[in-house]
Amino acid sequence: MFVYSIKSKQIKLMLLILFVVVSVVCLFVLARDSEETVDKNGTLTVKAATHEERMGFLSQFGWEIDEEPIEVTEVIIPAEFDDVYTNYNAIQTAQGFDLTVYAGMRVKRWTYAVKNYVGYENKNCVRANVLVYNGNVIGGDVCSVELDGFMHGFEMPNTDTKGT
Repeated sequence: MFVYSIKSKQIKLMLLILFVVVSVVCLFVLARDSEETVDKNGTLTVKAATHEERMGFLSQFGWEIDEEPIEVTEVIIPAEFDDVYTNYNAIQTAQGFDLTVYAGMRVKRWTYAVKNYVGYENKNCVRANVLVYNGNVIGGDVCSVELDGFMHGFEMPNTDTKGT
């Protein structure tokens, strides 16, 4: 018969080590999931830690923006999505992002004036919102602040008309 005894200090140490290992693995998985969400855009550059990177991101879609952002603010992605966020996330998933991954987290929203939206060039009412987490774009939109405005993903709408 073999008997082995463990002191309570050893048990506490083993539990602490196990907790640290599990925590590190969870952080690694979260970071990897964040990268995978960003990488769904294929060859698009989604880096957005600097002003130049955010301008470069928007220019990939053909947008020309003002040098200075109109607004920079922190936004908390809600832990549970209501109808508004569910609809907004549908825009995000259509362009390869998913805000449910960031539910309950604080992100930064950079808002820029768009200068080259067809039909709105001189109205100063079209905005590009870029949601950034850990230096990467995680979502956003292009919208009009007019009363009967619009909102869509980053892709520039097709303004070609047949027969003209």
